Amino acid sequence: MLMAWNFIQNQVLGLKWLNTLIGNILVRLGLDIESKVGGSLQFFLYDTLKITFLLCILIFIISYIQSYFPPERSKKIMGKFSGIWANCMAALLGTVTPFCSCSSIPLFIGFTSAGLSLGVTFSFLISSPMVDLGSLVLLMSIFGTKIALAYVVLGLVVAVAGGTLIEKLQMEKYIEEFIVKAGRVDIESPDLTQSQRLLYAREQVSSTFKRVFPYILVGVGIGSIIHNWIPESFIENILGDNNPFGVIIATLIGVPIYADIFGTIPIAEALLYKGAQLGTVLSFMMGVTTLSLPSMIMLRKAIKPRLLTVFIGICTFGIILVGYIFNIFQYIFI
Repeated sequence: MLMAWNFIQNQVLGLKWLNTLIGNILVRLGLDIESKVGGSLQFFLYDTLKITFLLCILIFIISYIQSYFPPERSKKIMGKFSGIWANCMAALLGTVTPFCSCSSIPLFIGFTSAGLSLGVTFSFLISSPMVDLGSLVLLMSIFGTKIALAYVVLGLVVAVAGGTLIEKLQMEKYIEEFIVKAGRVDIESPDLTQSQRLLYAREQVSSTFKRVFPYILVGVGIGSIIHNWIPESFIENILGDNNPFGVIIATLIGVPIYADIFGTIPIAEALLYKGAQLGTVLSFMMGVTTLSLPSMIMLRKAIKPRLLTVFIGICTFGIILVGYIFNIFQYIFI
C-alpha cells in the first residue's frame, strides 16, 4: 500500500519520470545537467511542464465542482449556518473558488452586499486564495501528503479564526456605503446540463491558464535561479533555523508580491531545497497568495482603512504563527 502511494505521489503527482526524461534529452543534446546552466534549464523545463499539466487538469476538475456552487447557491448554503459553523462553511466553500486573491474579492463584495455577516465573508476571503483543492494536490506532489494536509488544515483554521475575530470586533460600520446600500439580490441560478458544466470547465481552463501562465514562468524562473545559482549558505542564513526571524522576514517579503499558488510553489520548492525551513517557506507562500498588494488595493474599494488594517494584521499574525508551528513540526518529526 505504501509503495503504491509513493508511486502515485512521485510518478503521477510529482511526474518524476518527466524530470528524468528531460534530463536525458538535455544530456543527449550535449548539456551537463550538473552544471548551473544545465541544472537551471532542467529545473525550468520540468517545473513549467509539470505545473502547467497539473494546472490544466486541476482547473478542469475544480471548475466542474465549482459549477455546482455559483455565488447565489453558495450564499444560500452559508446562510443556513450560524456562529462558527457559518465561518467553517465559508472557509470550506472558499476551497472551490478562483485561484488568486484578486479573483475572490468580487465574490466577497457580492456576499457582503447580499447580507451575509462580515465574519463569514472574511472567512471566505481568507481561505479562497490561501487554500484550494489545486494547492492541495500540488503541495502533495512536492512536499508530501502530511505536509500538504497540514497546510490546508492550518489555512482553514486561520480563515475560520480570522473571520470569527472580525465578527466579534463588530466592524460592520467600516464597510463602504455603496456595498451596504447595494441590498440583497436573490437570483436563482439556472440548472446546468452536464454538457454545459463541461463547457464551463473547459472555458475556465482556458481563461485561467492565460491569466496564470505568465506567473508560472516568472515563478519557475526565479525558482531555477535560487535552485542553481544562489549559495545554500545565503538562504540558510536568512531563512534557515539559525535565524529565528526567518518566518517574519519571509511573510513580509511575500506580501507585496502578486501571484497565485501555482506561481509560488516553484519558488518555495527551490527555497526548501536550499535549506530554508519548511514553515518559513509555507509562510512565504501564504503571504503571497493571501495578502498581495494588488488585492489589498482592490479590497480597499470595499472596506475602510481601519477594517483593512485589522484584516491585514489578523492574516499576517496567523500566517506567521502557522510558519512557526510548521518549523517546530519539522524540528521534532522530520
